[in-house]
Amino acid sequence: MSPVLRILARRLGISVIVLIGVSMLIFAIARVIPGDPARIALGPNATVEQVAALRAEMHLDEPILVQYGHFVADVARGDLGMSLYTNRPVTADIAQFLPATLELVFAAGILMVALGLPLGILAARHRGRWPDHLVRVLTLLTVSAPSFVWAVILMLVFAYYLPIFPVAGRISDIHDIERVTGFLTVDTLLAGNLEAFADALHHLVLPAVALALSGIGQAARLTRANMVETYDRPYIEMAQAYGFFPSRIARVYAFKPSLIPSLTIIGLDFAAMLGNAFLVEAVFAWPGLSRYGVAVILRKDLNAIMGTVLIIAITFLIVNIVVDLLIAFLNPRIRHSTRTAA
Repeated sequence: MSPVLRILARRLGISVIVLIGVSMLIFAIARVIPGDPARIALGPNATVEQVAALRAEMHLDEPILVQYGHFVADVARGDLGMSLYTNRPVTADIAQFLPATLELVFAAGILMVALGLPLGILAARHRGRWPDHLVRVLTLLTVSAPSFVWAVILMLVFAYYLPIFPVAGRISDIHDIERVTGFLTVDTLLAGNLEAFADALHHLVLPAVALALSGIGQAARLTRANMVETYDRPYIEMAQAYGFFPSRIARVYAFKPSLIPSLTIIGLDFAAMLGNAFLVEAVFAWPGLSRYGVAVILRKDLNAIMGTVLIIAITFLIVNIVVDLLIAFLNPRIRHSTRTAA
């Protein structure tokens, strides 16, 4: 087995164990939240018989281990139950709301990488000079405020005082686009409607920037710190002595070794965006999974809560596996150590 496949198999095994632990934890927490889910779902005017029938249907009268067994069996069949909030299958709700959040998170992740890493390289190349000071001030400003604060600021500036971008939603009502993937930027291109694509992209800019700003600052600061440390290595001094161009030294010899720790944090930030996007989605009325998750938590919709958390946990684990594989690809020592350990 190749080293990369060995790393993948090991990470998948760990991920399965983590996922089982997450399912047990969220199942226990959902059951100890105050309030009767059946009574909350049916409302104060429901009769005792109606509440008892719903409790029996949801297995709430059975021991906790039996309830967890029913939950695991249903999940193994791909059945996450019915949502008491929408009166639809939870899988249908997730299929509707997840693509919107993923599209927002992917756009924010692209901005985080495309802006954060170059800013970190720029600051490291000119450390101690005005570009370095400017980048450090800007990045400190971005990480000091949470995403929802930037969401409100961006909305006030670029949607109210300077009406450049739309205020809310994913696309204008005048466009009727068939939902194939759920990603409107992709579906509009598949439909060949460039006007709708531009409109969807126009709606995506402000939420993506608001969600990405903190990650951009984090990526830039970490990249700068790692590259400054790398610049003090003897092989960098040797490259400078041989007269290599500063841009090549920064891009080839200093940036690549510094990318590995930065990539780890970027991966964690990217995965965390999925759960942290709910405030940005609330500000911009973005119909995503994070906003849906908050709504079902407030209504103690057990099936929807557990389904949402499981999807977020699975996405988090997938991102971490991808990051581990990228790090193994960038760092031959990891592949070599894996081969030796085997």
